[in-house]
Amino acid sequence: MFPIRDHNPSETIPVVTYTLLALNIGIFLIGLALYQDNRALNELYYNYAMIPARISAGENYMSLVTSTFLHGGFMHLAGNMLFLWIFGDNLEDDMGPLPFLTFYLACGIGANLVQMGTGPLSPVPTIGASGAIAGIMGGYLLLYPKAKVDILLFFIIIIRVIPVPAWLMLGLWFALQLFNSLGADPNAGGVAHWAHTGGFVIGLLLTIPLWLRKGAGGYWEATDGHPPHPEATYPFQTSSIPKVPRNRG
Repeated sequence: MFPIRDHNPSETIPVVTYTLLALNIGIFLIGLALYQDNRALNELYYNYAMIPARISAGENYMSLVTSTFLHGGFMHLAGNMLFLWIFGDNLEDDMGPLPFLTFYLACGIGANLVQMGTGPLSPVPTIGASGAIAGIMGGYLLLYPKAKVDILLFFIIIIRVIPVPAWLMLGLWFALQLFNSLGADPNAGGVAHWAHTGGFVIGLLLTIPLWLRKGAGGYWEATDGHPPHPEATYPFQTSSIPKVPRNRG
């Protein structure tokens, strides 16, 4: 399953979401030249990536923020920006631009601290906006559990676009991250699953005050678990690549 869009366009222009998209993409494009120079790339990571051993030693606290704007490759960037684009605008709509920015940064910092806590002496750099965006997903799940999210479902040669409720897509995503976190080695490279898991939980918890102000369970009843405005409609809700008939002769 891979999300491609939701059915909940924001009612205002999500300035912060668009700015975060532009910053992440711009910083990645500026840094592309460094990927050809290992020395320069290592220096970039040393100065701006979150390295648990340095944080534990009382060094480079700013990397808790700067690391969230670095990405290790195009697919890493593209995946994070897609999730930010799908889920960020509705939270910004409800929170307001400055509170949403504060929320985003708090989730990113919190996710880094959770990752650091699993291996405080690890020398492995942590980069990426995943933890902050996981926080957005946690907040989205709490406020809009029944919002429709279109996922791209791959099954052998069949590809379908299927709308599913947010609780199913985000719940499965979180369960996968938690499962992978339990077996993760903080001293090894790869995906920072604990940052994803921690960011998601932190985002959900930080959204509880807003949810309570809106009426908690009463808000869900009033909106049926959707953002409080009309859903978007798309001309093609499902699509597929035709099956190749099996030769029975």
